[in-house]
Amino acid sequence: MSRTSVDRIPLYAIVLPALGAAALIVTGKAGLGALALVLAAVLLGNVAAAVYHAEVVALRVGEPFGTLILALSVTIIEAGLIVAIMLGGAPNPGLMRDSVQAVVMLVLHGVAGLCIVVSAFRGREAEFRVEGTSAFLAVLIPMATLVMIVPNYVVSVPGPFYSNLQLAFVSAACLVLYAAFLFIQTGWHRTYFLPVGEGDAMAHGRPGMRIALASFGLLLLALLSVVLLAKKLTPALESGVDAAGLPVAAVGLIIAMIVLLPETVAALRAAARNRLQSSLNLALGSGVASIGLTVPVVALVSEWVGQPLALGISAHGSVLMALGFLVAVITYGTGRTNLLSGIVHLVLLATYIFTIFAP
Repeated sequence: MSRTSVDRIPLYAIVLPALGAAALIVTGKAGLGALALVLAAVLLGNVAAAVYHAEVVALRVGEPFGTLILALSVTIIEAGLIVAIMLGGAPNPGLMRDSVQAVVMLVLHGVAGLCIVVSAFRGREAEFRVEGTSAFLAVLIPMATLVMIVPNYVVSVPGPFYSNLQLAFVSAACLVLYAAFLFIQTGWHRTYFLPVGEGDAMAHGRPGMRIALASFGLLLLALLSVVLLAKKLTPALESGVDAAGLPVAAVGLIIAMIVLLPETVAALRAAARNRLQSSLNLALGSGVASIGLTVPVVALVSEWVGQPLALGISAHGSVLMALGFLVAVITYGTGRTNLLSGIVHLVLLATYIFTIFAP
């Protein structure tokens, strides 16, 4: 967890959600121009405010619930952005696939890789709990395979699509896996996810009930602002991607980068304080929550609006994802990591981003 004030709420964390609500009332959909830039700045501000308030609530409830709340907040933002674009823009069957794939690659290699590098510069080697990271991967790997690999090989309908029945089954499977993981993380094996040598769990104190409740209310307002502002910005985002000649998959990458930016900062702060386990909880937890919750929600919306979902990723994307998980198993299999591992993960992330623009 990053350093968060527990005795008062900073002014920006109060003003930004209120500003987001005001922007929703007084503005319409934005095209390319000054209004789009202003709304984008307000949206990013509300993302930062949402993560701040999630951290306050997290400090109140303690670990590992703290990082879980942050991951869930990011997932709500991601699902809201995808649904908003689905409802407000031109049909893009591959939007959820591109976004979820980007989130998995960004957290597996980007956020985790950067945190490993920061930890390595701080102390050459960093420790974490193998039981915790193994639990994340044990759920993340089958989820990612079911959602993004298997659709290319089923025969009920041509890939990369699932039939309605298949999509319902996979959505239910993701929910079951995520529910089972939450039971392990917050119940039977909670200690698997605590930082190694945990001794400062309460170093920052716990916020009072009044502060925690105020932050919870502002968190809900900030999340609502992010989702609805994203819907207003949908035309501008699509026009910008078209004007720049970027591939359609870039929209999913942009969504993932927006929602993960503040959590990346929180994870890096934890890594700088020799709490790599908290950083990995944030990173890998976001990947698990992204698939476990976003896929069922978006699947329901797609069925409601009659918009099919193209889930199967490309052949080269499948190879990169398989390679990424293989490297992750090696990295997280010993309980200790170093600079080399971080650099390897960052190179894999760079390769993934490069192949989006140069397939």
